[in-house]
Amino acid sequence: MATKIIYFVRHGETVLNAQNIRQGSQGGLTEKGKAQALETAKRFPKHKGRPQIIIASPFERTKETAEIIAKELKMKVKYSDLLVERRNPSEIIGKWGGGLEVRKIVDQMDKSYHADDLRVSDEENFNDLKQRAKKLLGFISRRYEKRIILVTHEIFLKMVVSYMTYGEKLTASQYNTLSYFNPVNNASMCICYYKHHWLKKNEWKILVWNDLDKVKRML
Repeated sequence: MATKIIYFVRHGETVLNAQNIRQGSQGGLTEKGKAQALETAKRFPKHKGRPQIIIASPFERTKETAEIIAKELKMKVKYSDLLVERRNPSEIIGKWGGGLEVRKIVDQMDKSYHADDLRVSDEENFNDLKQRAKKLLGFISRRYEKRIILVTHEIFLKMVVSYMTYGEKLTASQYNTLSYFNPVNNASMCICYYKHHWLKKNEWKILVWNDLDKVKRML
């Protein structure tokens, strides 16, 4: 039986996070965000049980976070589009999250009970995101490394753990409920366990959720 430990890390605070601006792929870390990433990096073992690979979303904020972790661990970073954040509707990117029109669109996607195939605009909708989460879990299961760091984003991480929990039965309403009650702070860690079984369904477990340790002292 193949067993893996996966460390999901959300990127550190960004300039746009601090301003409550809806982000696309651009936008770097604040000084606080860099410090958060470094504190998280220091938590990983450097000798026995050390991570074997770091894979990150290629967005600016996740690249910066992953590079800080990699420097601390003296490792290199690989990148995968499977880890990028959900694509926001074009009309809200770069806009303040408290605006009426932005809130209306976001509420339609994230806070309402809606059909799985709802598409408000040109965003990556629930079904799109669910299928990408499924692909990521397959990608993880096929890798030979046993201890993996994945640097990603809040919304996509929530979808990944939702799919771990419900599998193909996951609905948009279940996802929105789980998302609402389970925040993911900047630079926090979600630790998951994967075991491959030959004669029964492969096993995914969430061991730690939104763990900040020293990082929480900086918020």
